[in-house]
Amino acid sequence: MFGWTHVSNLINTQTHTASPSPSRRAWLRFKRNRLGYWSLLAFACLVGLSLMAELISNDRPLLVRYQDSYYVPLIKDYPETTFGGDFETPTDYLDPFIRDRLAQSGNWAVFAPNPYGYKTLNYFAKQPNPSGPSRDNWLGTDDRGRDLLAQLIYGFRVSVLFALALTFAGVLLGVLTGAIQGFFGGKTDLAFQRFIEIWSSMPELYLLIIFSAVFAPSMALLLILLSLFGWMGLSDYVRAEFLRNRQLDYVRAARALGVSQWQIIVRHVLPNSLTPVVTFLPFRMSGAILALTSLDFLGLGVPPGTPSLGELLSQGKNNIDAWWISLSTFAVLVITLLLLTLMGDALRDALDPRKVDQ
Repeated sequence: MFGWTHVSNLINTQTHTASPSPSRRAWLRFKRNRLGYWSLLAFACLVGLSLMAELISNDRPLLVRYQDSYYVPLIKDYPETTFGGDFETPTDYLDPFIRDRLAQSGNWAVFAPNPYGYKTLNYFAKQPNPSGPSRDNWLGTDDRGRDLLAQLIYGFRVSVLFALALTFAGVLLGVLTGAIQGFFGGKTDLAFQRFIEIWSSMPELYLLIIFSAVFAPSMALLLILLSLFGWMGLSDYVRAEFLRNRQLDYVRAARALGVSQWQIIVRHVLPNSLTPVVTFLPFRMSGAILALTSLDFLGLGVPPGTPSLGELLSQGKNNIDAWWISLSTFAVLVITLLLLTLMGDALRDALDPRKVDQ
């Protein structure tokens, strides 16, 4: 009886003290880095809020009750005549006349916390544009009369989504080219290296200027052009990992068992070569946001009318007295890049094999 109890306790002890998986240990190390962990949570909250920008900052009511009928202007356009106006044009819900009609007895409207969209012009502002922070425009307006808070919310969303798309494209191309170079080596690696040397010497900025003059500006064109040059840095790291891992015993054993080359790459070598890829993700996103902001500042970025942090910085340069434009935009950029940098540092430490768990 004593023997069975001793064995049972020993099994339970070994079960509870079993070491976690490598991914679990990396996550625990990441959580112990408080700055990185809370930066991840803060950045996720900011991205989540920006994805709901229409519910936070919009010049259309979320829901309207008018003369015992309900309307959803956020989804559908209604003519002004619907709410007692004289014209069949789309309703301007910031018009004092429409506001007065919706405020009558029995009628009501639920507006977003910030009742302005990113392209809404405040025709009823009490100060000339650009106007400073006020009760109506919490962060002021730009030189066109658009609400600055709305511009920042939507501009942040555009920047983050563009950075995610550019990072995904760069990682896909970088991993693919680096894997081919590192695994096959020899003439294949040599040919790719000479191609990268030639391709990296291409004047990227000049090409952007030429293409922006030939083609109509678009997010897709900008994404393609930047993706063509954004993969080379990551490709070098993946190549080095494949050159190291392809000589290990588990790869030789897979070859001896007759496993195909691509199966070895995908199933065996690639999962063990992704550490630099994951580590550099936050830093690549930071670079993508800075690239988009810089191109927008120079007028080579997103199409006109698209909310842009770079355009706001350009407005701040052209309107030195309107300090709120530059200050607010600069604060958004600094906070975003700081969060990504702290996340990258924590992720790098978490995936460092030299780190010993406490």
